[in-house]
Amino acid sequence: MSVTSLPAALPNAKTGNESGPHLAFGAASTTRLQTSLPRAHPARIAVIGNHLPRQCGIATFTTDLCDAIAAEYGNAGVSVVAINDSPSGYKYPARVCQQIHQDDPASYLAAAEYLNSCNVDVVSLQHEYGIFGGWAGGHILQLLRRLTMPVVTTLHTVLRQPDATQQIVMREIVERSDRLIVMSEHSRDLLQNVFGVSREKIDVIPHGIPDLPFAAPDAYKQMFAINGRTVMLTFGLLSPNKGFETVIRALPEILSRHSNAVYVIAGATHPHVKLREGDRYRMQLQDLARDQGVEDAVIFFNRFFSPLEMATLVGSADIYVTPYCHQAQAVSGTLAYALGAGKAIISTPYWHAAELLGDGRGALVPFEDSGAIAAKTIELLGNSSARQAMRERAYRHGRSMVWNRVAQSYMQSFGQAITPRVVPVRMGFPAQPSKQIMARRVASA
Repeated sequence: MSVTSLPAALPNAKTGNESGPHLAFGAASTTRLQTSLPRAHPARIAVIGNHLPRQCGIATFTTDLCDAIAAEYGNAGVSVVAINDSPSGYKYPARVCQQIHQDDPASYLAAAEYLNSCNVDVVSLQHEYGIFGGWAGGHILQLLRRLTMPVVTTLHTVLRQPDATQQIVMREIVERSDRLIVMSEHSRDLLQNVFGVSREKIDVIPHGIPDLPFAAPDAYKQMFAINGRTVMLTFGLLSPNKGFETVIRALPEILSRHSNAVYVIAGATHPHVKLREGDRYRMQLQDLARDQGVEDAVIFFNRFFSPLEMATLVGSADIYVTPYCHQAQAVSGTLAYALGAGKAIISTPYWHAAELLGDGRGALVPFEDSGAIAAKTIELLGNSSARQAMRERAYRHGRSMVWNRVAQSYMQSFGQAITPRVVPVRMGFPAQPSKQIMARRVASA
């Protein structure tokens, strides 16, 4: 495998001459930083959220988080309460111990009773708009009101201008959570300024990423039959307003200077979009490419990618592009993946990108500006030293975001949530959860 050399000061860079791409997931997980954790930390963790094989970003995140915690703390019992968007549910792995149908209030109550009966030490709630039923996702409150153990809520989106119902629901989620986790400083500021949350209650933990090598893109291209091409890549579930049109409109100018360039759009149509309108959006993109005369330079990989496949796909990119149309996007898991792989990145300045790509870790261009995307792409493809320097800055920054470190940070947050209710233990995990864990806010149910 061709792996680009890095300066000696760059930590965790992987080098070698392996015969094929090396995907070192969790490579650093053999080092257990137990001394950095609170003396009291949970032995039984229940995560509430979507889970693979459901196809969505939250399902991928929840699965990766559970895998990372289990890998880093092998004696931690991690189970999942999965949220379903269809009555038939999904063929979940064994860690999914309970299921909730998003529009059935009774299933939220049943899940609360189940968790209370299982000696769970802490609940990790993965909150995102659109995955819980009721007004503004209010069904989840029926569950939270009945839990007797601490709750740590990860907020994947924090709204700057919530409507009245969203404000009411979020304020109760905040009140019933012992700690809150967000993935950016901007989201923490919004929690403080919009919802009045104390800064001390909020932990900023980045979106986790696999521990990938700093590798040359050509090592991966043959897997997708794009070897010999200069690859611009966007991946993720397809839905309107992600700005793919802007990149397609930029291609004629890019191809006039770099004729071997190709734009890869990888991912299935979002299941909810497909249910409403089928593959209409993808067909519109294909029609646009044909109208622009760049049909041969746009490749669609129309399927859902597993985390391992995503890592390989991102490795093939010379330039990664997130051309999203709206500023108010609190987090992008695909952007985090690309940064962690040390990609040269061009993005519109939505909230997460503006924060993550600062200090030269990527290039920001205006929203819906094809000319700016074309100019920046031509600039980066024509200046290999500048592109390499951008890649190195991105890769360095990404080392703090690898999943084993994110798992450690989550465990610290869980420990803070339960510390007032647990008798400290000498080392490792407690053999049995303290009875005091179960004595939480019963009167508020």
